[in-house]
Formats: sequence, C-alpha cells, structure tokens
Amino acid sequence: MKKEEKSQLIDSLAEQLKGANSFYLADTSSLNASTTSRLRRTCFKRNVQLRVVKNSLLQKAMERTGKSFEELYPVLTGPTSIMFSEVANDPAKLIKEFRKTAPKPILKGAYVEECIYLGDNQLDTLVSIKSKFELIGDLIGLLQSPAKNVLSALQSGGNTLSGIVKTLSEKPE
Repeated sequence: MKKEEKSQLIDSLAEQLKGANSFYLADTSSLNASTTSRLRRTCFKRNVQLRVVKNSLLQKAMERTGKSFEELYPVLTGPTSIMFSEVANDPAKLIKEFRKTAPKPILKGAYVEECIYLGDNQLDTLVSIKSKFELIGDLIGLLQSPAKNVLSALQSGGNTLSGIVKTLSEKPE
C-alpha cells in the first residue's frame, strides 16, 4: 500500500471514529471463509459495519480524532476487526449470539458513549447497556405512570363519590 493510500485510509477511519458514539474491537482471526461470510451477513442485517484494519493504521486514526482512545492502544495487537453501530449494544449482542455457533469473534475492547471497556469479560456488561431509544422509552413510561395513576384515581373516585351521593339522596330521613 502506498503512502497516499495509507493516509487516505487513516483519514477515512479518523472521520468514522469521530462520528461514532460507539465501536467495538474484536478478533475474528482463524474463522474459515464460510463462518466469516456468515458473520458479515449477520452484521449487515443488523446495521453493524465490520471492517478489518491494520492496528498501526487504526492507532494513527485514533490519534487524529482528538478523542482519548489511549486505553485501547494495548489491545491493538494481532488481527483486529472494528465494528461500528448506531445502537451501542448491538455489536455486543451480535458477538454473544454468534459465539453460540462459532468460537469467535472475541471482544478486545469497546468504546461506548465515552466509556472504554477492555476484554472479553466485559461482553455481558455491554449487552446489558440500554440503547438511547430504550432509555427514552423507559423515561416516557416513568413520566406517564404518575399521570395515569392520578387520572384513574380521579375517575374511580368520581364513580364512588357519585354512588355515595346517590345513596344518600335515596336514603329516607
């Protein structure tokens, strides 16, 4: 690869890293061709972009972003694939599900919403992270709950109050 091509690739990766709220670094080496194709198809179906990159180029791209990725530098050894996704926990779910049928990918590290996770032992933690849309849904549910309780109490109380008034009005003196 020529120097200009490397520079363009680094710039492209740096732009992608700047715009990404989350990405995962994984080891997908030693997968055979059919398993790798199945992994790529699964990634495509779930809107996860999978790229195999050279560690030195990825580190240079990380340095150009202006963000602090220094904690991820030690995991940039051996074959590395990078997974980008709009939903923070989708790659973790994909890795966990895919490993039921194949020994890899192995999670090396992840950058999720300015937090860095290192090692495959963090996979369960990353799977349980709620996405932005799930959090918004939970918040809306929590905000609606008190209003629903007040409305139902007022409605049931109104029926009870009208029943009491009716009973009292029908009661002989």
